[in-house]
Amino acid sequence: MQADDLSWGHGPRIFEVFLEPTCPFSVKAFNKLDELLAQAGEDNITVKIRLQSQPWHMFSGVIVRCILAASTLPGGKADAKAVMAAVAAHREEFEFEHHAAGPNMDATPNQIIARIEQYSGVKLAQAFADPQLQGPIKWHCKYARQNGIHVSPTFMIDGLVQADLSSGDPVADWAARLA
Repeated sequence: MQADDLSWGHGPRIFEVFLEPTCPFSVKAFNKLDELLAQAGEDNITVKIRLQSQPWHMFSGVIVRCILAASTLPGGKADAKAVMAAVAAHREEFEFEHHAAGPNMDATPNQIIARIEQYSGVKLAQAFADPQLQGPIKWHCKYARQNGIHVSPTFMIDGLVQADLSSGDPVADWAARLA
């Protein structure tokens, strides 16, 4: 079992974004990454998604595990990206109202996995159950902690946290910082 690295592009400037898949601000940032690659150029930058599970997003751990499970499948990072896109497009179906109420109070992890499979088209339940998946999950968590990351989205350029970057910034502003 090998989790694919969630990176796109192959340029020397490294843009790392720490995302929690159901956070509305992380979703906003995630939805801008393809445009960033197009504007800045895949030969100039490398975009790396780091997963930042957060306990106030109640299914965060399950969804992060689904993304990483998808990355172990034959489609690798493309499958992982499809899962992230499906969760982003249907974010409210994976979140709680005010982080503590609503219809998801009755949802089980198996139901969440089934929803993700339905929306993404990625069959990941078997990979989700692989105990070896703990390694990549712990790696993402440790990497964030080692870099002082506590919330999402957080952005790093070439290993340095960019506290003044935001998911609300225009993509052109991100690209200018990487030029």
